[in-house]
Amino acid sequence: MDHFLRKASFSSGSKSIVRIIAIGAASAGLLYLSNNPDSRKFPLFLSRVDPALAGDVAKGAPVAVGDGGKPSCGCLGRDFIANAAAKVAPAVVNLSVQQDLYGFTTVRSMCSGTIIDADGTILTCAHGVVDSQGRQLTTKGKIDVTLQDGRTFEGTVINSDLHSDIAIVKIKSKTPLPTAKLGSSSKLRPGDWVIAMGTPLSLQNTVTAGIVSCVDRKSSDLGLGGMRREYLQTDCAINAGNSGGPLVNIDGEIVGVNIMKVAAADGLSFSIPIDSVSKIIEHFKKSGRVIRPWLGLKMLDLNELIISQLKERDAKFPEVEKGILVPMVTPGSPADRAGFHPGDVVIEFDGKPVQSIKEIVEIMDDRIGKPLNVVVKRANNEVVKLTVIPEEANPDM
Repeated sequence: MDHFLRKASFSSGSKSIVRIIAIGAASAGLLYLSNNPDSRKFPLFLSRVDPALAGDVAKGAPVAVGDGGKPSCGCLGRDFIANAAAKVAPAVVNLSVQQDLYGFTTVRSMCSGTIIDADGTILTCAHGVVDSQGRQLTTKGKIDVTLQDGRTFEGTVINSDLHSDIAIVKIKSKTPLPTAKLGSSSKLRPGDWVIAMGTPLSLQNTVTAGIVSCVDRKSSDLGLGGMRREYLQTDCAINAGNSGGPLVNIDGEIVGVNIMKVAAADGLSFSIPIDSVSKIIEHFKKSGRVIRPWLGLKMLDLNELIISQLKERDAKFPEVEKGILVPMVTPGSPADRAGFHPGDVVIEFDGKPVQSIKEIVEIMDDRIGKPLNVVVKRANNEVVKLTVIPEEANPDM
């Protein structure tokens, strides 16, 4: 049993894809990544702009878009990107955070956002509008919100969650506000066209296009610690200031929130899937914050090929077709107290058959302190029933 667990665990040697080695200055929003500790460093931008670097740039004017209908063959028309961008562009905003220092007003940071409700609700990134002081989140300063049509408003941070890097800002307007429609990221496939919109380097109304490179890039793949997160990976060009702006599909629907890029590489940009964002917004509405249950398990999705390989390495590996392998149990955690062992394969969770970590997360939702029945298979096909009581995750994890 120990043999196949060692083989299944992630290597920490030279084959690691990306490893975090430093964190840059907050004003620049850099995470330095490297695939070799002795080689070059790759800055991973949290795309927030330092206005001192942006300079004075004239605001661009909206450009008219042609009709360019779709051909009768069902192929995409020549204006499919322009038409999709035109649906969302009026709702894309620039957020400029002002700070008073000894009587002088300075621009501390800039990011992008999207109006998603006519009541003035703006979806953006947390790192652009809030500071973290321990477990306390504070607004960076006065937030000026500029629309594509030139109108400006003062924004207020209503909710924020640094772990997911999502925030909600609100503006009040006596006149109608444009809005953008939320789509579904679950329908995306590698190779699908997407559009990134926002205000990179203070260049408002900027549109870039590319394709989806990966629909479930894990935070661990990028060397990012803490709780598990998943991103959409695209090759859209995004830069400092794009953070918080929308990633849009060809139907003109928001499918992600642009958040960061690998600065020293071309075509490695990352967005938060809109399906995850929608759940975060639901938490905001229900509890005013995001509640995350914690079990204390490291888990790995199994498929037929992985299972076949593990059986070759250890004949005692349980007979399963799918499930979630538990390579590690955190000592003293809810899972440890419930009786989980390294090597368990979870096949049922709360009475439902499960095949992926994502399913377990969805079942738990925000259920803290409520018993959940779990069925696991162990070596030699031993079936064990456990009861685990999730705790709320430490936000510093």
